[in-house]
Formats: sequence, C-alpha cells, structure tokens
Amino acid sequence: MTDPHTMTRRQLIRHGAWFGAAVGLAVVGGEVISHAATSRTADVARPTVRFAQISDSHIGFTGAANPDVAGSFGRAVEQINSLDYTPDFVIHTGDLTHLSTPAQFDEVKQMMQGIDTPHVFTVPGEHDSVDDAGQKYRSVFGAGTRGDGWYSFDIAGVHVIGLVNTLNLKKLGHLGVDQLDFIEKDVAPLSSDTPIVVFSHIPLFAMYPDWGWSTDDAAQALSHLRRFASVTCLNGHVHQLFSKTEGNVTFYSGTTTAYPLPHPGDGPAPKPLILPAGRLHDVLGIREVSYTRGTSALALKEDRLL
Repeated sequence: MTDPHTMTRRQLIRHGAWFGAAVGLAVVGGEVISHAATSRTADVARPTVRFAQISDSHIGFTGAANPDVAGSFGRAVEQINSLDYTPDFVIHTGDLTHLSTPAQFDEVKQMMQGIDTPHVFTVPGEHDSVDDAGQKYRSVFGAGTRGDGWYSFDIAGVHVIGLVNTLNLKKLGHLGVDQLDFIEKDVAPLSSDTPIVVFSHIPLFAMYPDWGWSTDDAAQALSHLRRFASVTCLNGHVHQLFSKTEGNVTFYSGTTTAYPLPHPGDGPAPKPLILPAGRLHDVLGIREVSYTRGTSALALKEDRLL
C-alpha cells in the first residue's frame, strides 16, 4: 500500500458505487447533504481530487453465487480504468481475499496494480485475517500503516481515517483500546469544521449485530468525532447498499464485486445468494467520489458493475 502521508492537503476525495440509482453527497458548510444524481458530476469546475472505492472482492471464492470472482473484480478494475478521468487514489474496504492465502493475496495485489491510479489504499476484512490476525495481509498491504493496519491522511481539507475492526474472529467488529487512542490523538489537532471521512470493513453502527454487522466499541470511536460538523463513515462487509444518519454522522454501506448477501434477518446466517442467470452484475458495483476546491462539495456516485 502506498504511504498515505505522501499525499498532500491540496488533494481531495472521490468515491463511489451504488447499484441502481446514483446518489450524491456534498460537504457544504460542514454538513453532508445527499441528493439524487442521474449523470456524472457536473463539470462546473475541474474537481480537485477524485477517488474510487471497491470492496469485498473475495478473491479465491469458488461458490455457485459467483464462479468467477476474479473475472468480476477484473471488470471492476476495467470500469475504473474506463472512467473519463484518472482517480487520484482507489480504496478497497476489505475482504480482498476469501481465505487469506498467500496466493490469493498475490493475485489481488497483481490485479490492483492494474488500476490506473497513483495510490491504492486498503483496510482488511475478516476473510483477510482467517488464521493469523492479519499478519499475511499486513505483509502485503500494511506499508505506511500503524498498529494492526490503521492510518489517516488529509486531502483538500478533508481528513480521512482507515480503521481495522476485523482481526478478532471470536469478537468480530472490534476496534480495541490502541486504535481508539489513535483516533482520539489523530483528530485532536483538527478544527471542528474539518469534514471527516472514515473507512472500515465492518459497519460502525449496529446494522445487524446477530450477524456480526456491527462494531461493539464504535460509540467510543465516534465520541471523538462528535465535535465535527460532518462525519461520513463508509464500509463494506454487508455486500449491499444501506445508509443511516445519527446526528452529525452518516453511515454508508457499499456493495461488492463478488456476490450478494441477504438483507438483515433474512435467514439464520448471511450466506451468499444465488441470483437468476444474468442478474448478478445488477447487484455488484464500484463507487466514485469527487471534490472541487472552492465549492466545498464532496460528490458521491454509485455505479452498477458493467
């Protein structure tokens, strides 16, 4: 992973993919405002920075829900490369692999090296930490991070934090004391009007705790962010789109490039769904985000996988 501290404050954020309707976000006066979007961000001015999000590629999965996850991930890479701009960076929000084997890590690394972008940032999913608390993951993707793989950086006045909440498979959805301390110290020098964007694999809200779709100490992490006018939390893990707002914090779950999972509570466990022929790519996608200096706007667009 490229060291996030090499990026300058004069850069910005782009992120995106919803399947179905597009959604936009704008940071205006310190608040995140959502709006419907039917086309690419308007070219009122050239965006200062743009980035893309991909998630849950599960390289190594061999089930019927998607017999070719590498092919789907490859199409996501091609879709990013076919954008009418070069992303300033791309972030993968976890479950890069399915069983965290060296071969799977090598395959996803090689595929991501094909993304036309100067920087790729990642956070691990629980599938990237199957048997070693993320050691193999960090040996491949942990350069420039702290602790068990967390980090932060600034882009065009927006502060971005990458968190790790997947390392303890017996207590899935946990940040821990060291990471909570990192968050507190990391944001302490920032002005309260700084927009905050947080990336993690598992949601930082209680989407469905019975399935491990929550982070047990997220409230402590968010307590350090309550003074900021705008906090946006983006996650993977649940393989579907979902949004929730609590005060100054907005949560957005992203989709996957691998296979869908059921809606919360539909069944005893979140097992991969097998869709009718030709329907799989309707629920797979990527995400774009752009920001234009001077407009204080963070625009988010979701796209189905082509």
